[in-house]
Amino acid sequence: MTDEIQNRLLTRRELLERSCFGLGALAFTSLLGGRSLASPQSVNPLAPKQPHFAPKVKRVIHLFMNGGPSQVDTFDPKPMLTKYDGKSLPIHLKTERKTGVGFGSPYKFQKHGQSGTEVSEIYPNVAKHVDDLCVIRSMHTDLPNHEPSLLLMNCGDPRQLRPSFGSWLTYGLGTENQNLPGFVVLCPYGYPVSGTQNWTAGFLPSVHQGTYIDTKENEIERLIEYIKNTHTSRSQQRQQLDLLAQLNRRYQQKRAEDQLIEAQIQSYELAYRMQMEATDAFDVNQEPEHIRQLYGSTLYGRELLMARRLLERGVRFVQVWQGKDQPWDSHEYLHASHQQLAQATDQAIGALLTDLKQRGMLDDTLVIWGGEFGRTPVVELTGDSGGTDKSTWGRDHNNHGFSIWLAGGGVKKGYVHGSTDEFGFAAAEKKIHVHDLHATILHLLGFDHERFIYRYAGRDFRLTDVSGVVVKDLLA
Repeated sequence: MTDEIQNRLLTRRELLERSCFGLGALAFTSLLGGRSLASPQSVNPLAPKQPHFAPKVKRVIHLFMNGGPSQVDTFDPKPMLTKYDGKSLPIHLKTERKTGVGFGSPYKFQKHGQSGTEVSEIYPNVAKHVDDLCVIRSMHTDLPNHEPSLLLMNCGDPRQLRPSFGSWLTYGLGTENQNLPGFVVLCPYGYPVSGTQNWTAGFLPSVHQGTYIDTKENEIERLIEYIKNTHTSRSQQRQQLDLLAQLNRRYQQKRAEDQLIEAQIQSYELAYRMQMEATDAFDVNQEPEHIRQLYGSTLYGRELLMARRLLERGVRFVQVWQGKDQPWDSHEYLHASHQQLAQATDQAIGALLTDLKQRGMLDDTLVIWGGEFGRTPVVELTGDSGGTDKSTWGRDHNNHGFSIWLAGGGVKKGYVHGSTDEFGFAAAEKKIHVHDLHATILHLLGFDHERFIYRYAGRDFRLTDVSGVVVKDLLA
């Protein structure tokens, strides 16, 4: 049987479908002026694209502080809370669990830079860059639980599975390097809470899914599984992929525009091209000694150096998690744990900002620092916390007010936006919801968030759902 005859044969399901719906499809096509809905196109979904208008930035690095860092211990000093340390606060707090007296920060705050922005002593290297930071002290989110708050911050919806921010970004802009994924997630020691949902493509084509890298490994062969093929030569691999692509294309031509097939084809091609490019991108030992010393010899330092190497090679979105093994979820022993967590990241974050600036990349890169929510200004009464020994004290989750900061192209430098109440519990002035943050970031990337949509299941979806406004006060 020739290939031509084989291609003309229909499966039983296809015969039934065409018998039932063929005439209706013909009629509908005539209404569209003869345009066919079933002409497959092998267009690369990661090819570079233009946004709605000229962007201020073209790449993003998200430093995700998993677990929820305390705003009143990092970037939101509260002298009144120190005054009420160990005393009942004169305001009612709606908290997730039972809480007790006021818990003044165990750390000192100091003004830095020409802007005079106050930063906690646990972030001395980040503090050197305050004149490049846009600190938001009035963030708020919907719920005080990790799972929904992580999904809202990453995907724009606290309950339903929706495409993540990085997936939206590669869908809208593509990538500048076809040999690397457009969206990379660096997270050591396994998945965080909610797992791969944090970087899912959702209903977008699966090629936009974040590529997860477990950065606890040092050797490239362990860092990226199957990065090297020890069984066949490069030319043999190329021949195998060409044959597989030919078979997949033939299958695709008979089934219109099947996104899953296209994504599979692209994933095979990307895996092949990554064998050369990724080996180089993730090898931080290629960096000069002074650069490696700048970032430090810690795991987080290695992660951020990898992230910078990915960004300069055209990767569109890199999300770096402070891993599953070290979350900021300090329900107890906050004094020691927050200090350790900050020390593990401070040098590397300062180095990243210095490095990006020296290379001229900070002008068109957006750096985001923050977690999924903040923490309460009062001590949580759980476990060892809440006793007479203040070293055991911790804080509960707090969705009503917390801090993040931005740096890079398009945002105001040395600027502090909004505030929480005098005790640091709830956003009080110039409040910003997560949807507003997403709308603003998309604006910096050249997108009108209300027009940046994807039609699925009969509805137009967007990252900001049916909410969100661009916060113009944050824009330079």
